[in-house]
Amino acid sequence: MGRFVNPDNSAFQNAVNGEIYIDKSGLIELTNRFLGTPQEFICNSRPRRFGKSMAANMLAAYYSKGCDSRELFKGLQIEKNASYEKYLDKFDVIHFDVQWCFKEAGSAEKTVSFITQTILAELRAIYGAVIPEHVDKVSGALSYISAATGNKFVIIIDEWDVLIRDEATNKAVQDEYIDFLHNLFKGVEPTKFIALAYITGILPIKKYKTQSALNNFDEYTMIGPGLMAPWIGFTEGEVKVLCEKYQKDFAEVKRWYDGYQLEDYHVYNPRAVVSLMLQGTFQSYWTQTGTYESILPLINMDFDGLRSAIIDMLAGDTVAVIPYFFQNDMVSFRGKDDVLTLLIHLGYLAYDQKKNQAFIPNEEIRFEFAMATKVNKWSELISFQKESRALLEAVLDEDTEAVAEMMESIHNQYTSVIQYNDENSLSGVLTIAFLAAMDYYFKPIRELPTGRGFADFVYLPKPACREDYPVLVVELKWNRGAETALQQIKEKRYAEALKEYAGSVLLVGINYDKKTKEHSCSIERIAK
Repeated sequence: MGRFVNPDNSAFQNAVNGEIYIDKSGLIELTNRFLGTPQEFICNSRPRRFGKSMAANMLAAYYSKGCDSRELFKGLQIEKNASYEKYLDKFDVIHFDVQWCFKEAGSAEKTVSFITQTILAELRAIYGAVIPEHVDKVSGALSYISAATGNKFVIIIDEWDVLIRDEATNKAVQDEYIDFLHNLFKGVEPTKFIALAYITGILPIKKYKTQSALNNFDEYTMIGPGLMAPWIGFTEGEVKVLCEKYQKDFAEVKRWYDGYQLEDYHVYNPRAVVSLMLQGTFQSYWTQTGTYESILPLINMDFDGLRSAIIDMLAGDTVAVIPYFFQNDMVSFRGKDDVLTLLIHLGYLAYDQKKNQAFIPNEEIRFEFAMATKVNKWSELISFQKESRALLEAVLDEDTEAVAEMMESIHNQYTSVIQYNDENSLSGVLTIAFLAAMDYYFKPIRELPTGRGFADFVYLPKPACREDYPVLVVELKWNRGAETALQQIKEKRYAEALKEYAGSVLLVGINYDKKTKEHSCSIERIAK
C-alpha cells in the first residue's frame, strides 16, 4: 500500500462517512464494462465541486489491491451488479492528484519529475526485481512489470488538467507534461499494461492545431456528457430525496440550483445542494469556491457580441454558441464562442446540445454574473438597467401607455433593422426590457405549463420580495393586439398554476404591430 501505487480506501471512506452521501457507485458498472476494451481510456471533465475527486477516490478504492473494500461498498448500488466480485480489489492501481503534486513539488517545473520519481520509487518497492535500473519513466516500468507478471494497471488521475489551466502560458511545462501523458497512454504498448485509464478535471483534453493531445481517449464533458451524464453532479431524483429528508421546498431548490441539462438528466451542483441542506440558506455557494473573479477576465474580453450575449443571458435569454473549435486551454481564444465554451466547461453556463445554445443555468450562477458585471460597470448594462427599471415600475403601476412606449424604445435600440420584424426578436426584447426584474425576481420561466397552455414568460418573485411584488405573467402577440394576449391568459387559466404564491398576479399582454412598428399593452391585476 503506497501513496500513489495501490492506495488504501480512506479517501472514499471519508466521503461515505459524510452526513450527506449520494451513492454514485453505478459509475463502476460502466468502467467495468470498459475494462480491457478500446473504451478503456476515459476523460471525464466537469466543473469544480461536481464530484470529480469523490468519483476518482471511489474508483481507486474499488479496484486497488492495496485495501479490502468489501465492507465499504456493502449496500451500495454496485454490489448488486454481476461484475462486482470479479474486479473488487483485483488491480494494481496508480492514483494521484496533479494539483496536490504541484504543491508538493514546489513549482510547475518540478511537478512531472515529482510524480515520476514518486511512482517509480513505489513500483520498485513492489516489483523492483523486474524493473531494470536504467528505466526512468513510469511508462517503461509498467511495460516491464506487465511483461514479467501479466499484470495490468488501473491509472486514475485527478485534476489532470491543472498544468494546462494554471500554466497556460508556460510552454516548457506543458510540453513536458503532454510528453509524460503520451508515454503513459499513447501507442500500442500502453494497451498491454493498462486495463483502465480514468482522468478527470475541468477541461477536455487540450488540442494541438486540429488534433487532440490524447486522441485515444473517449471524452465526456459538459458539452457532450454521453454515458457519464448521471454520474456528473446530483440528479433531480437524488435532490428530491434530499429535499424530503431535510424538509426543503424542492421547487425553490430547483430555481436556485437546477439548470444543467445533460442528456436526459437535470443535474445539480453537489456542493451547492449539500451546503443548502446542511446550512439551510438559499444563496450562492460558488462565492465560497470559484468566486466571480474567475470569470472577470473572460467576460471582459474584447470580442464582438460577447457583452451583449452576457446581458441577454442575465436577462434570462439563451444565446447561440459553436463549441467545437475551442482549444481546451485558458489562452487560445479566437472569438466569443470560445469564451462561452470555456464558461460552459467551468460550470458558469449551461448548454443545450439539441439547440446549440448557452444560458445561465440558475439563480446561484446568475448572482455570480450579476456581481461580476456590477464590478465592471459596463456602460451598456447600466443603460439597459436604467431603462428597464423605469419599465418595471410602469408595469407595476399598470401604466399601459408608458409600458408600450418604453417597449418600443428598447425594441428600436436593441434590435437591428434586419431582425426588427422577427418574432424571436420580440422575445429577446422582452427579456432585456425586464432586466431590472432580476433584483426582485428569479430568471424568467419560458413557456411555463400553466392551466390549459403555456405562458410566454413567468416572473416569480424571490422569497424576500413576495409580499411587495406580484407574479408577472407576460404574453406576447404579433399583429394580434394586446387585448388578445390578455384574453389568452384568462382563457387558458395561466394564473391557476400560480396559486401557491402569496400576493397578486399581474397579467401583462404585449403586442407588436409589424406594419406600424408600434407596441401596445394591456395589464390586469388578479388579487389572491
